[in-house]
Amino acid sequence: MKKIAIDEAIVVEGRDDEIALLKAVDALIIKTHGFGIRQETWTLMEKAYREKGIIVFTDPDFSGEEIRRKITARFPEAKQAYLPLEEATRDGDIGVENASPEAIIRALLKVHSGTAKGPADPITMEELEQLGLSGCEGSAARREKAAAVLGIGYGNSKTFLKKVNAFGIDRAALLEALNKEGRVE
Repeated sequence: MKKIAIDEAIVVEGRDDEIALLKAVDALIIKTHGFGIRQETWTLMEKAYREKGIIVFTDPDFSGEEIRRKITARFPEAKQAYLPLEEATRDGDIGVENASPEAIIRALLKVHSGTAKGPADPITMEELEQLGLSGCEGSAARREKAAAVLGIGYGNSKTFLKKVNAFGIDRAALLEALNKEGRVE
C-alpha cells in the first residue's frame, strides 16, 4: 500500500497512534500523551497550527473526544479526522493504533474543517427522527454507519445533529450517506 502525503501536522494521543499513522502517511505527527498536554507540546501545536495547519485525530472514545475538545478550544480552525469505532477497535481496545493503514487514509481523506459555519438551513432533530436516526429501534446503529460514511465520528442523537450542522452537511449529503448504507428515503 502506498502512503499518502499530508501537509498539515496530525495530532494524536500517543506513540502507538503515531506508529500506526506512519504506516499510512508521510506527515509530521504530534503526540499529546493523553490529557496532560505539556507546555512544550502546546507550543509545538501552536507553531504547526500557524505554519502548516493541524488535523486532530484522536481515539473514537470519551477520552479522545475530551482531548479533541481541549485542542479545538485552543485551535478553532484545526481540521478534524474521525475513525469509525469498528475500524478503531481490536480485542475490546479502542484507539487509532488499532486501525489499518487503509482506514487511516480513508479517515484523513474525509477531513472536516473546524471552521465550518453550518448549512443555511440546518437539519433538525425531527428530521433525524423521520430518517430513523433518532428515537427508534436501530437508530444508534444507523447513526454510526452514517457517521462513518460522512467521516464525522459517532455520537448520540444530539451530538450527531450538532456535528452534521457544524460541518455544513446538507440534507442531500445526509441522504446519500444513508443510501450508501442501504437505507433509501
